[in-house]
Formats: sequence, C-alpha cells, structure tokens
Amino acid sequence: MHVLFDLDGTLTDPKEGFVKCVRYALAELGIELDAATSLESCIGPPLHDTFRKLCKTDRIAEQAISLYRARYAKTGLFENKPYDGIHACLSQILASADSIHVVTSKPTVFSTRIIEHFKMERYFGEVFGSNLDGTLSDKTELLGHVLERRGLLPGETVMIGDRRYDIVGAKNHGVKALGVLWGYGSEAELTSAGADGLCAHPAEIHGHIFN
Repeated sequence: MHVLFDLDGTLTDPKEGFVKCVRYALAELGIELDAATSLESCIGPPLHDTFRKLCKTDRIAEQAISLYRARYAKTGLFENKPYDGIHACLSQILASADSIHVVTSKPTVFSTRIIEHFKMERYFGEVFGSNLDGTLSDKTELLGHVLERRGLLPGETVMIGDRRYDIVGAKNHGVKALGVLWGYGSEAELTSAGADGLCAHPAEIHGHIFN
C-alpha cells in the first residue's frame, strides 16, 4: 500500500505561524479582521483562496500573499510543531508500506524545509506540494499529479488528511481516504466529504490501513 500524508493539521500543527503571518500581512496592508473571523478555519485550503476571501481584490490578495511568505520563510514555518505520536506512527507505517509521501497544498519549497526541520525526511520518498504561483494547490489536481508521477494505482493508495479537501481529492481519483480528528476539520466535515474511516490518534492509522 502507498500512503500519502497531508502536512498542515495532519503531521504538524501550523496554527501559531499561520495566524501570525496572516495577521502580519493584513496589518501591513491596513486591513482589519472582523472579530468573528476565525483564521483556524483557513488552515488547510490553498493560501490563494484564503487571501481572496480576506482581501477586497485579487491584486491586494497577491500583495498579502507576498507579505505572508516574507515572514513565513524566515520565522513562520518554524512556529510549528509535530503532533504527539506522529514520529512513532510514521516509523510503524514505514515498516509496512510500499512507499510514503507528503501531499500538501503548501508550496513544496516550504513543505520540504518543515519536514527536514522536524527530522521526518527519513520516512518519505518525496514531498509533493504546490508551486508558488498557486498551481497544484488544488488537492484533486495535486493527487492526480502524484499518482501519475509515481505510477501509483488508486486501489493501492490511501490519502490521510484533516480537511475535506484531502478526502474529496482522494475520492475524485478512487483513492481510499482517512480523516484525522486532531487537525482543523471536524468529524462532520470529514464524514460528509466521504472519509472511509476516522482516526482519533496517530497510533490508529496503521490499523486502519493494514488490518
């Protein structure tokens, strides 16, 4: 079985860095967030989609993305931490899987640095992310790219993630999808998206895949 892991909300918790970078970018542009705006709900979707919702025009959204990435590249990506039990989970899966890869909407250049920073690179064959111009940020498009690039058969592949985008992207390609409950998507969100199973702790993932 080939195992694909989302990054944000699945392997690591990016909340601190994400929220600080979004607030920094908007503050630099003089944009005030509504008190009811929840930035946690923006963790997972492509960054371009998030800023299009928060900014009035595409031009301003692009400026915000540049400001976000300027802070993120220096500081924000390290304001992050692996979830408890992730290293043990990956080690266990590595012993059973045909291959393991990261599949994330986050740009590859940042995703690779995060994986290396937390010493996870030994578990993964390849880190697949989006491009800085926003291409491959859609999970359906990205998963199609991964399946073709690695020559993976959908029936021999499983996608693991915390948001509906991971589940829908997998189901669009006939790939099994597992939802994790420690990230930023609710049980209702994952179930309604069509998750084949839900995991409350990283230790449960291996059993869902191989038992």
